[in-house]
Amino acid sequence: MAGGGFADDGPLKRAHLYEYKITSYFVFACIVAALGGSLFGYDLGVSGGVTSMDDFLKDFFPKVYRRKQEHLNETDYCKYDNQLLTLFTSSLYFAALVSTFGASHITRNKGRRASILVGSVSFFLGAVLNAAAVNILMLIIGRIFLGIGIGFGNQAVPLYLSEMAPAKIRGAVNQLFQLTTCLGILIANLINYGTEKIHPWGWRLSLGLATVPATLMFIGGLFLPETPNSLVEQGRLEEGRKVLEKIRGTTKVDAEFDDLIDASNAARAIKHPFKNLLKRKNRPQLIIGALGIPAFQQLTGMNSILFYAPVIFQSLGFGSGASLYSSTITSGALVLGALISMSLVDKFGRRAFFLEAGTEMLCYMVAVAVTLAVKFGQGVELPKGIGIFLVIIICLFVLAYGRSWGPLGWLVPSEIFPLETRSAGQSIVVCVNMLFTALIAQCFLVSLCHLRYGIFLVFGGLILIMSSFIFFLLPETKQVPIEEVYLLWQNHWFWKRIVGDHQVELDEKNTRQV
Repeated sequence: MAGGGFADDGPLKRAHLYEYKITSYFVFACIVAALGGSLFGYDLGVSGGVTSMDDFLKDFFPKVYRRKQEHLNETDYCKYDNQLLTLFTSSLYFAALVSTFGASHITRNKGRRASILVGSVSFFLGAVLNAAAVNILMLIIGRIFLGIGIGFGNQAVPLYLSEMAPAKIRGAVNQLFQLTTCLGILIANLINYGTEKIHPWGWRLSLGLATVPATLMFIGGLFLPETPNSLVEQGRLEEGRKVLEKIRGTTKVDAEFDDLIDASNAARAIKHPFKNLLKRKNRPQLIIGALGIPAFQQLTGMNSILFYAPVIFQSLGFGSGASLYSSTITSGALVLGALISMSLVDKFGRRAFFLEAGTEMLCYMVAVAVTLAVKFGQGVELPKGIGIFLVIIICLFVLAYGRSWGPLGWLVPSEIFPLETRSAGQSIVVCVNMLFTALIAQCFLVSLCHLRYGIFLVFGGLILIMSSFIFFLLPETKQVPIEEVYLLWQNHWFWKRIVGDHQVELDEKNTRQV
């Protein structure tokens, strides 16, 4: 089905002729590549915990530490409102934003594997610098190296997984990226829970252990095969077919290989893939995949919770250890959500998960806002029962996000771009994602300070908008071969007016003339 209740089924080209088996070679390649998510996840999890540790604050942000010890009414929501402190978190994402354009060039011309290797090296260097930091400048430079690593990894890994996966299980395979991201967050929170008790250098251990997933990713990346799509795009046809046969476990790959060659021929005609994204035939991918979904993924409010779960729980009256423990519970909920999505997304589809979870998330944000409006902000700790209620609500919110906007925010963009604009499109995805991640990281604590409980109502309103966006504009992509997704737009109730066959032919004619 192309677009929920708004589209008719459309014919695909050769999808019914595709054959595959699950081979050990394929499983190894996907697991190693998916380690790229652990880099992103570990940093998401470790940053919030470290910025709530007293030893870290004493060394680098003494003003924040002193304010944290106060219990004045006006500081309940504002204990951590410090732009330099939030720059420690957000600088990574600004660096990732810039680096993804360099990653696009390498991913397209040198292959997905090359970007994965570059990302792991840069992340390793950033982790070493952060662990050894003696001043804020070293912290920020380390974060920039980490950001470059995440920019390259997030650009290449979702593409790698989607291109390696058979169409019928592409959703589950691509979400290995989200699963390892969630596991990285969970492991980081468990590490923070332990290192918080190691004085005065526990925070250094938390930051330095980021070298472990970077090392594993680099060593594994040395043995990764390149994707057949990328090999064909580079003109290495014989090698591409051999890899395709090996990962599909059969020599009967003529139909899929022919589709890859057709897509590659179209890609070679495009000399300026970023410019090509602006053509009418690519308008759905640009609006939905490159701009809408990656921006909305951050505007759910989820990353605010991931960045600052320990900070939030401390602001709500939990002690330092209890806040880290609570954030560990929420990261566990995120892992559970990813497993649920992996198991069911290829059965029920992307739209169902987006819309059902979006409804839940809206309700939970309203519940948090109402609870804080009534019970929080008088300069006293919340009652234990109210605190437990907030932890439960936040966990349910995380669970809903973890099976919808979290994994699908990477899955859907990675599967809807045609090969000729795929690396460029993924760069825009990462760029927009990192831009909004950085903005949320930089603005959340000051927004919490000034808007108080109202910030959660703002996120609730945004969730309503993004759910409507999905309902009206996103066609269902489950089990559609990645090189044939473009056919869905021609059968969608809205997009067919923009990318009808006549418009596609006109765009292709103009491209040939250029």
